[in-house]
Amino acid sequence: MFFGQYEHTIDEKGRITIPARFRGTLENGAYLTRGFDKNLILLTRDAFEKISRSINQLSITDPNTRLLLRLIYSSANEVEFDKIGRILIQGFLKQAANLESAAVVVGAGNYIEIWNPESWNQHMLELEDTEANNQRFAPLELTVE
Repeated sequence: MFFGQYEHTIDEKGRITIPARFRGTLENGAYLTRGFDKNLILLTRDAFEKISRSINQLSITDPNTRLLLRLIYSSANEVEFDKIGRILIQGFLKQAANLESAAVVVGAGNYIEIWNPESWNQHMLELEDTEANNQRFAPLELTVE
């Protein structure tokens, strides 16, 4: 499980260090693709394959299915770690997430998100609205046992 947030730099070649605590879970392969919030998502091989199976069961006659297929697959890239734990973010992915020289790497449970720092800060401000959170999350009926 991925959790926590870490600030990292992106070097001039587009490489970013993935936190050491995340790398062990990604040993069997990982895929980087576009996220749903103008961010990037980094998925384990197993998670990417599970999403692929789910998507591939949808009807391609549905316009939303085709949009999802394009979103996920057109920007997906299998990543490899270098000796010091960096991955390459391709230029078009950097542009899609508005990444320049810095990023926030965020654990999101079963996957990792990579954010532009300003976008991440805006997103976190939205989550500080407790009244809105009560309304957003009440239907989820979350319990602690």
